[in-house]
Amino acid sequence: MKNIFKTLTVLAAASVLAASCSKILEEQPRSFYEPGFFKTEAGVTGGLTSLYASLRYLYGQGYYFNINETGTDEATYAESADGNFKDADLSGVGTLTPSSSRSDVLWGQAFSAINTASGIIENAAEAGLPASLIAEAQFFRAFYYFQLVQTFGGVPLDLGAGELKFNSLPTRTSVRNTVADVYTKAIFVDLEAAISSLPDAGRVTGGVTKTAARLLLAKAYLTYAWWLENPGAVPTYPECNRNASEAPSYYQKAYDMALAAINNPGPFGLMDNFYMVSDGAHDRNKEILLYADHTQDDEYYNASSLSWSNGNAPENFVGWFMQWNYSGNLTAVGNVSGRKNPVQREAVQFLGRPWTRMCPTQEALYTFLDNLPEKDSRFDGTFTWIYRANWQKGGLSDEYFEGANGMKIYKNEPVLTFLFHDDDNIDYSNAVALNGIGAGELPGRADFVIDPQGVSRVCYPGLWKQGTYRTDHDQATSLGSPNGASTRPFNVMKFSELYLVAAEAAVKGATGSMSARDLLNVLRARAGKWSYKNNEGVAFSADYSADLTAATPSVITVDYVLDERLRELYGEGLRWFDLVRTQTWEKRAGSYTICSSTKGDHDAKKYSRNIEKYHYLRPIPQSQLDGLEMGETEKASYQNPGYPTE
Repeated sequence: MKNIFKTLTVLAAASVLAASCSKILEEQPRSFYEPGFFKTEAGVTGGLTSLYASLRYLYGQGYYFNINETGTDEATYAESADGNFKDADLSGVGTLTPSSSRSDVLWGQAFSAINTASGIIENAAEAGLPASLIAEAQFFRAFYYFQLVQTFGGVPLDLGAGELKFNSLPTRTSVRNTVADVYTKAIFVDLEAAISSLPDAGRVTGGVTKTAARLLLAKAYLTYAWWLENPGAVPTYPECNRNASEAPSYYQKAYDMALAAINNPGPFGLMDNFYMVSDGAHDRNKEILLYADHTQDDEYYNASSLSWSNGNAPENFVGWFMQWNYSGNLTAVGNVSGRKNPVQREAVQFLGRPWTRMCPTQEALYTFLDNLPEKDSRFDGTFTWIYRANWQKGGLSDEYFEGANGMKIYKNEPVLTFLFHDDDNIDYSNAVALNGIGAGELPGRADFVIDPQGVSRVCYPGLWKQGTYRTDHDQATSLGSPNGASTRPFNVMKFSELYLVAAEAAVKGATGSMSARDLLNVLRARAGKWSYKNNEGVAFSADYSADLTAATPSVITVDYVLDERLRELYGEGLRWFDLVRTQTWEKRAGSYTICSSTKGDHDAKKYSRNIEKYHYLRPIPQSQLDGLEMGETEKASYQNPGYPTE
């Protein structure tokens, strides 16, 4: 049987936070920590290295990404989805249970990291090291407890040696603390202490800072305020009293903390335009406050192969899941002979390895496309909506391919384009025969097209934002290694979210120097600034900031903040937390629209989800319940209500 808590902490292969920088984290693997280890400088720095490395077991882990996206208004399951995705969708094609919920990834990783952090916090002072190192451990302990309490409700503060104490012996007993305990005894205390000691600039490249801690604390205050207010009467577990009259003070704290970070950013800030935030060439930029890092320079430090992957942590394989099978389905007639694929699988950010497990809902696409898409750069900086010919890199000798309307498509030209607006003039009558995937034709265009209302589970805009990027790939002549996991960092926390947190708090009554509209307009103004048309691959200098800020409603609602969060943070593994925090999950995602998995089907259907109030907490993983030394009645009591005892 499995232990409920892993206190024999395994240090993952060392994490390189910036391959070109001398300030990196490097440590040898260690299978066991005891308290004395954390009383040495090597022990403290080694423990901290393991905490940074631990991020890679969550962020970039595709199945954990799935559980936080599929079933929301951002995503549903796609053509090749298995039960991991269908169970999470809650639309009648699967059932979310303690054995099937992929939130088990979080439970299985977080407590080891928390225990390591506690070992540092308890013992590091004896090594005579600066308080800033202890503050890094405080940040991580709060970080993981915050992920746990949002996901499962109240969780144990005692891992076997007492509340918030380092435990060196495996334990098979556990008592869950309340949500209020987790916030007030652990998260708030750790972060308030960390902020006073963390530096403005990281100790190492990618290291935690005062700004990162302020964002985390602002989000924790905001989430706790919603939990106290509980406008949707969503039950908590373990049951406890919550005083709604305290909520306004925490909304104000969230606002004040976010503004403190905005006004005292240290080396952080917004990038000049939205495209640059997620462009692989600009990874580890000033907008990213925390990331789970990887490197393409060394397989040992990357902790995975650079050329192949089977989809396991600590690899970053998120980018595969929301990419449709362009290389296996999209065909055209070559001028040499026969039908072939003009878009080959390639290790570039627009393409990469397709798994077709998740796809955007049409509602998510319209949230972008109903918002001045030719002026708001965020759709272009989030999705691959143009698929271009690259057959020559795959060894095909064709000079051109025959596209829509019998017109010629040459190398690098669009083969398939997803349109920004619905167009009833698209001719889909011979779509599958023409191009294999069922895209249509418009007069005068060589590229095949699909409009938003025709997006399906089998063919949809890919998630460019999380796509692969390799500097060692000769993009002029080679397809590279598209089946390898991404060597890019996975962005966990971003400076831009400070504006969204503060705006949400302002909608809930917090006051200060900037209104909710002012705060959102900072991001909307940035979204209107263009230096490059990403999908078209051309320089483009334009500033539509005035148009976008003028279009912002005069009265901001929670729904509008959530729309802006979707446009700004789509596909970053945050959406389930957003909808659960604001108790809007059923309202915003209780139904969604998509075309089927049949190639050529462009007749969209509305699907309903059965989102019950108990779903606002994920089930405690069955594997952990099996490891508890307690009777079946006690195990049932330990489990969140509504989920079966297996």
